[in-house]
Amino acid sequence: MIVVLGIVLSLIALGLVGWMLLTRRIQEKYAVLWILIALCVLILGLFPQLLLWATALIGVQLPANLLFALAILLLLGVTLHLSWELSRAEDEIRRLAEESAIARARLDQLHDRMDALDERTAGEE
Repeated sequence: MIVVLGIVLSLIALGLVGWMLLTRRIQEKYAVLWILIALCVLILGLFPQLLLWATALIGVQLPANLLFALAILLLLGVTLHLSWELSRAEDEIRRLAEESAIARARLDQLHDRMDALDERTAGEE
């Protein structure tokens, strides 16, 4: 029963990621990660002996322990990647805010110069 559930959930995940890609709700770089995860779950659901083989190869006592360890490593990797992306986005936001402030200051200077010119021309008339 749990094998069937894993297969069904991985197929749902693949369909959901495909739909999100088509509707531009997820970027390709993130979709690749989710597609790989869903494919791994699908492969392990179709061939559960692969997990038993990997467990024996690595020397882990239980297949569930290997799954939890891999899940923790995956979550750590995703967290690190998202932290890196967030840092880049914050740097970009800061840079854009600085550029916007500089442009606004220049625009204010131009408005002041235009007002001064308008006052001069109004005084000459």
